[in-house]
Amino acid sequence: MLTYKITIVDGKLQVPDEPTIPFIQGDGTGPDIWGAAVRVIDTAVAKAYNGSRKIRWKEVAAGKSSFEQKGSWLPEEALVAFKDYLVGIKGPLATPEGVDIRSLSVALRQDLDLYASVRPVRWFAGTPSPVKSPEQTKVVVFRENTEDIYAGIEFEEGTEDTEKFKEYLKKQFSPRFSRIRFPDTSGFSIKPVSKEGTQRLVRAAMKHAITYKHDSLTLVHQGNIMKHTEGAFRNWGYALLKEEFGGTETANGPGLLVTAETLKAKGYSNATRDITVNDIFADVFLQQVVRQPTAFSVIAAPNLNGNYIADTLAALTGSVDMAPGASINYETGHAIFEATNGTTPELAGQDKANPGAVILSGVMMLDYMGWQEASGLICSGLEKAISAKRVPYPLQQHMEGATLLKCSEFGDEIIKNMG
Repeated sequence: MLTYKITIVDGKLQVPDEPTIPFIQGDGTGPDIWGAAVRVIDTAVAKAYNGSRKIRWKEVAAGKSSFEQKGSWLPEEALVAFKDYLVGIKGPLATPEGVDIRSLSVALRQDLDLYASVRPVRWFAGTPSPVKSPEQTKVVVFRENTEDIYAGIEFEEGTEDTEKFKEYLKKQFSPRFSRIRFPDTSGFSIKPVSKEGTQRLVRAAMKHAITYKHDSLTLVHQGNIMKHTEGAFRNWGYALLKEEFGGTETANGPGLLVTAETLKAKGYSNATRDITVNDIFADVFLQQVVRQPTAFSVIAAPNLNGNYIADTLAALTGSVDMAPGASINYETGHAIFEATNGTTPELAGQDKANPGAVILSGVMMLDYMGWQEASGLICSGLEKAISAKRVPYPLQQHMEGATLLKCSEFGDEIIKNMG
């Protein structure tokens, strides 16, 4: 009996030749972008496997268009589809106003426990960049995706709940409460960071470093100020890397060394390189990655700092419009691949947007499925199109002598340059 569902057995994805993959087109420029992206992905799969494999796309509704048609920003059937089929992809979604959902993307991540936000950052030759050597920036960011501000509790200034919270702080923690400069007009936020949440993220980052032959893992945090959340992130991360991966303290300062020999002894037969583990404060990292990007390879960070880091690195390599992303639970296999740029409503329906972020998210999805032959074709076609300066408006406006293509035409250009 034929099956079209991706499953997971003993921690490994089982991908049929014709998997069903749910998708959300997205809001704003989402339909334009998706139209170009799906043709690129389908063509790459057909070329790579001579028609023996294909994706069975299943559209699900979410976002503004879903609210207008069904009265729901995030219908239950959308959550069921992503749960049932394990792997999905989506375009950018608008953030609803006046609804008790911070973000639809966050809601999906929380519901499916997609704890790792994975953001690979690289430069494609020809992409306009504000730095002299963008090719030096090649980093994979693992950002914790379910805790910190995503699970935070906020108290709005002037509300009854805030007054109750302040009274509790005053009564139970009087010396510390006195540090608040203007308590009568303050809002408050609580951010949780857990040992379990930290260690499963750091574990995923380390396994990625082993699999893809990276030589360093850096924990980025602001533990000098937030000692019991971000400082704990650092400590819990180091503890895991010692216990599970055999990391040993280095003689010349803070940090760990995880040798390939030790990793092989622990069952990682694919380990070929020693991996240096260190940590750095987030503000210092944002300075150093601009000056010396080659010093960093794989990054693990709490939620808020990870967001700043990933977007900064995307800017260094040209544009958030070219920044792919994924939200993954490596234990259950659930993964949603997604554009990291916004909905850009001012370009909606004009066939002007840059589909690069969704196309490259498709590349990540194909890699996750083990279909690297198809993902390689897309990267080749994309780089050739950009090098030839045949690009859509968001890239063309920053490239001297570039030929302006529509969003759909850029998809055609990538296809033409595959192989």
